[in-house]
Amino acid sequence: MTAPERDQAADSPAVRRHRRLFRALQRRKNPPLRRSDITVTDEAAVKRAVKAASLGNAMEWFDFGIYSYLAVTIGHVFFPSGNATVELLATFATFAVAFLVRPLGGMFFGPLGDRIGRKKVLAMTMIMMAIGTGAIGLIPSYASIGFWSPVLLILFRLVQGFSTGGEYGGASTFIAEYAPDKRRGFFGSFLEFGTLGGYIGAAGLVTGLTAVLGSSGMVAWGWRVPFLVAAPLGLIGLYLRLRLDETPAFTKMEQDTVQATEAADLVETSTASDLRRIFHDHWPRLILCVCLVGAYNVTDYMLLSYMPTYLSDQLHYSDTHGLLTLLGVMVALMAIITQVGRLSDQFGRKPLLMTGMLGFFVLSLPAFLLIQQGGYLAIVAGMAMLGLSLVCLLGTMSAALPALFPTSVRYGSLSVGYNLSASLFGGTTPFVITGLISLTGDNLMPAYYAMFAALVGVGAVACMAETAGLPLEGSPPSVETKEEAAELVLEQALAQASVRSS
Repeated sequence: MTAPERDQAADSPAVRRHRRLFRALQRRKNPPLRRSDITVTDEAAVKRAVKAASLGNAMEWFDFGIYSYLAVTIGHVFFPSGNATVELLATFATFAVAFLVRPLGGMFFGPLGDRIGRKKVLAMTMIMMAIGTGAIGLIPSYASIGFWSPVLLILFRLVQGFSTGGEYGGASTFIAEYAPDKRRGFFGSFLEFGTLGGYIGAAGLVTGLTAVLGSSGMVAWGWRVPFLVAAPLGLIGLYLRLRLDETPAFTKMEQDTVQATEAADLVETSTASDLRRIFHDHWPRLILCVCLVGAYNVTDYMLLSYMPTYLSDQLHYSDTHGLLTLLGVMVALMAIITQVGRLSDQFGRKPLLMTGMLGFFVLSLPAFLLIQQGGYLAIVAGMAMLGLSLVCLLGTMSAALPALFPTSVRYGSLSVGYNLSASLFGGTTPFVITGLISLTGDNLMPAYYAMFAALVGVGAVACMAETAGLPLEGSPPSVETKEEAAELVLEQALAQASVRSS
């Protein structure tokens, strides 16, 4: 009920006749906040949680980034046809295959994370990603075993995609539930700091190997090295995650659930029932999540995954040139992303997200026209325009998305919404753009695609509620100090006293 509606209800004849009853009902609906209801965060524990989630996320996206940056080489190894465009389309189709199963991974791991805990599920996803990535590095080439080579590649890409389905929703939920309310944007930005770190690690390794071995050496055996390096890195991420405690919000929810054991026995707790609840009770938020993530993923994958291929395949720059340029842009984004998170805590999520969406809508075409001019400075300037728009989304989205859903279904809802959108719009971006360029002959298709996605994003941001500085729905307020908790209790008590006296 809005404030005007409450005022109108308070002035109704029935309320005027029974003011005491009305006030008792209001107190029952909004019980006074107690000090014990507020979570006072342990700064050391928050930093450990952020580090583990971010480093784990970096490992995941290192694994995923390798495939993007080796797209041309993988086409030669697994899909030799003599036609460069056909090989590239086949490679990006296999890239997109992993995204087709991401919603299934989200539907499996998400509700599971809401039932057994965030920590256990994030450990599972890390193990699966390490297995899938390491196995790709061991697959014999098409020249060795023919048809079975791309079949095995697709199989292990499916393993990667299924595990990634539980990663982002869990990692962003983990950080959001550990962070104090007024600094959720800052701490959440470290998740995408880890994503950029993973991409940089993958791009740096592929660039170094390509420079040392050359294209022929990469096709012969060098492409295997990044995949094989990823497996032990995954074990490091697993170790860090297993050392953490469960989030305070999930622990509190679990305690409340245990107190209602008789009622719990009557409720279904299967994944199917959890999914029904998500789609039936939270579908408006789910649609909003899909639209936000769709716009964000198209622009993200266009710049961080597809751009090196665009520079080499469409504009005929060397593989090393494109990767080095992107590497510089990503390092610059890493340097400012946490400051964007701070700004979202200070000014709100919506202003930062709207800036990023409008940036892509207005600047995509000029940026690609600059890139097409050629020359190092023009390419860097064009990519910087896209990068500055993207960092507004990267630094804010990890705090904005978990706040869309209540604690009891946060991991599941976010995993379902995020991965449905990533499957439809994110992973297909390189394939769709390559296909559109091939069909139309227009090298500006990436700009038009990004502008359309940004327009959808503008509408989604306009519809979302501002959540900066507010407690997560279904979770108690979270503050940094005991003094802040005492001030919060006093503020609510004064507000309720003001309402009673009016």
